[in-house]
Amino acid sequence: MGRKQKNAADFMLGGRTLPTWAILLSIVATETSTVTFLSIPGWAYKNGIAWQQIPLGYVLGRLLVILVLMPRYFAGEMFTAYEVLHRRFGGGVQKLASVLFIVTRTLADGLRLFLTALVLQIVVGIPLVESVVAIGIATVLYTFLGGMRAVVWTDAVQFLLYVAGALLALFVILGQIDGGWDTVMQVGSESGRLTWFHTGWDLSKVDTLWAGLIGGAILSFSTHGVDQMMVQRYLSARSRASASTALALSGIVVWAQFVLFLVLGVALFVFYGQQNPTPNFDKGDRILSTFVVDHMPKGTVGLLLGAVFAAAMSTLSSSLNSSATTLVRDLIRGAKPVVTGELLLVRVFTVLFGVAQIFVAIYAREVPGSTVNNVLAIAGFTTGLILGVFLLGQFVRRASSLAALIGLVLGLAVMCVVHLGPKDVQPFASLWPFAIKLAWPYYALIASSSVLIFGLLASLIFPSHAATHEQR
Repeated sequence: MGRKQKNAADFMLGGRTLPTWAILLSIVATETSTVTFLSIPGWAYKNGIAWQQIPLGYVLGRLLVILVLMPRYFAGEMFTAYEVLHRRFGGGVQKLASVLFIVTRTLADGLRLFLTALVLQIVVGIPLVESVVAIGIATVLYTFLGGMRAVVWTDAVQFLLYVAGALLALFVILGQIDGGWDTVMQVGSESGRLTWFHTGWDLSKVDTLWAGLIGGAILSFSTHGVDQMMVQRYLSARSRASASTALALSGIVVWAQFVLFLVLGVALFVFYGQQNPTPNFDKGDRILSTFVVDHMPKGTVGLLLGAVFAAAMSTLSSSLNSSATTLVRDLIRGAKPVVTGELLLVRVFTVLFGVAQIFVAIYAREVPGSTVNNVLAIAGFTTGLILGVFLLGQFVRRASSLAALIGLVLGLAVMCVVHLGPKDVQPFASLWPFAIKLAWPYYALIASSSVLIFGLLASLIFPSHAATHEQR
């Protein structure tokens, strides 16, 4: 595949010739990292399968992307999502959105790399830092050589591998439970872990119907609508219809996949409940890894490790390629045509972003809480802001670039208050908005709404007197 890279356009978009089914599997594999493979079973172990309400909302969010944003991405020969912002608001807004994307990807995928290395440490005994470096270098290597075409085709293979690994793990667990599947259903139901829906209005809880249908939908609208890692896949498709079909079907596949990982976690809960004494896991992220080490047949451990690495590398390689593309096209080259030497530039930044993610992963040991919640909170935090700017440009005709920048900056301030505010410091903890404790699925909704509201108000004060860049 590396030999097919004739220029930077081939490296970044695979020649815009990739088939629908490959794009579909690549979308699913890209949003399925080690975080999904390990943290989701850990969540179900402790809380049950009601988390499936979140990916249920993802299906709705994808439909919004197809209706609202997809037509914009195929109105011309684009390389990144943020070229839409350049056409509407100019370079300043485009560059700020691009920086937010790059920072988000580096932080979130550094956490994903950390969790993958943690598995290698637990199962094989390789020290964490060495594990991080080894996985990081392997991912950088094939991304550097093959570009987007290699990323997508490798994603498709990795999807099949990690799904097979999850099914194998479930089969082995059921074989070691007294009573098998019937016991899982009985104990899971009695413990409440097989409750599919929670309809309460507690905004601090992740696994409620409203967090899924509202928060999950807007989160998916933002992550799959304005995140370059996803948009780059649509732009690699043969047509808008092909990209839309792949995106719509991926929502159904992702939901089914999450259900598989959640059921796996409930099965682990039942299995360990039959052990004497029942182990106490401080972090859910370690539960599946511990089972693999202690209870998987020796001949199957390698396949499970391969499944974990497949889930990790599909996301990490996509992140490296899209971050390098965004930096070169949006921050360095702008909207200029592809030139000789740009391929080398994109490859160099692919390596540099790989190094950056390795450093984030090494220091991620100090990050508290569930890894899946930390990763998705970061995604909702920033992609929600960028979604707000996209919607402002699309639906508020009088919005100027200054209004968009004001909306983006003030929206960022709101999210800092929501996520980083002194919730435990008096007297702030008892005052609005610090007293409101929001679960991360609502972050994208709050972020995009804040940008829209502040941008709309700013456009009343600083209207766009000239034609938009698009109209020029």
